Amino acid sequence: MSAATGWKYGNHAERKPFHYTASGLDDVYLLSGYERYETEYGGGIAISDVDGLHVAIARNIVLHKKAINGKEIRFLRKQMKLSQEELGDLMGVSSQSVARWEKGEVDIPGPAELSMRAFYISHDGGKIDLVELAKTVRAMAADAANRQVFEDTDGVWKLAA
Repeated sequence: MSAATGWKYGNHAERKPFHYTASGLDDVYLLSGYERYETEYGGGIAISDVDGLHVAIARNIVLHKKAINGKEIRFLRKQMKLSQEELGDLMGVSSQSVARWEKGEVDIPGPAELSMRAFYISHDGGKIDLVELAKTVRAMAADAANRQVFEDTDGVWKLAA
């Protein structure tokens, strides 16, 4: 079913998901945690706890996606409040390399992608076992998480089951 008519996701009843693009990502949809409203200028959307939603998206990217694309690198970098130059310095590459990854002009090398995951986990306050993280990423299915679908459950954003 199309997003306009609603679709079934997992064990959830048919719903009208909201395609959330304000994050700069193409594959994020919300099942709940948003409210549609009308104004004299047209329709609008109110999202509950946008910061919490962005943390949930970032965690999903670093822990559940096989390959991180350029838009996701940019999203994670912004979540950590880093400039391209600052991220480049941390990774030992130029800001131009970071810019080219983010634009999708070149592939993100495996070690840089793994470093990005580790940097975000550390930023989020998590402990990092790089060997385990590398094994986990390697074992992920290549087609995992084609669409990121989130819901707000009791004020906490999480990946929809």
